[in-house]
Amino acid sequence: MSNPHVLLLGAPGAGKGTQSRRLVDEFGIEHVTTGDALRENKQMETEYGTPAEYMDAGELVPDPVVNEIVKVALEEADGYVLDGYPRNESQTEYLDSITDLDVVLYLDVAEDELVRRLTGRRVCDDCGATFHVEFDQPEEEGVCDECGGDLYQREDDTEETARERISVYEENTTPVVEYFRDQGVLVEVDGERTPDEVWTDVRDAVAERAD
Repeated sequence: MSNPHVLLLGAPGAGKGTQSRRLVDEFGIEHVTTGDALRENKQMETEYGTPAEYMDAGELVPDPVVNEIVKVALEEADGYVLDGYPRNESQTEYLDSITDLDVVLYLDVAEDELVRRLTGRRVCDDCGATFHVEFDQPEEEGVCDECGGDLYQREDDTEETARERISVYEENTTPVVEYFRDQGVLVEVDGERTPDEVWTDVRDAVAERAD
């Protein structure tokens, strides 16, 4: 099987991280995220400056810079699962012009379930390990299994912030989903089931289309 080119779409809390890790292990491909690509190429010169110039100033990195960084990351990858990009219609059209996708997976999860997942997340103040009050509880409440640090709820995991993040995601990404649906490469996966059940559909969709 050739190393597949996979795009994974889904709102915050949909389970993209979990499924991406499984795809990497199963197919021997790379997990490409916008954040990682920007951090690894902060000093890369583009027509619009380096990512570092924007990131260090706390500004949003403009689309043309993000586009070039993603292009380099995909060219260097021997097969990939792309997560966190594209975020709008302009990026979608650019992505379509620089690579051929075998499959676009959309993890479909209702808003209330997304909020439940996001608001239950707890992060270690020391090592950054993540837990969940329902799905991945630490052995001792409020204490990190990895290092013994204190667990806390991030500001962007409160219900108000979670709903705002989901709203922004849906507003920006609905055209992206429709774009790939119109192309016939979109596979919708029910993301409200267990991670193992979701994985079965994800793995089968990739295997079927990457032959």
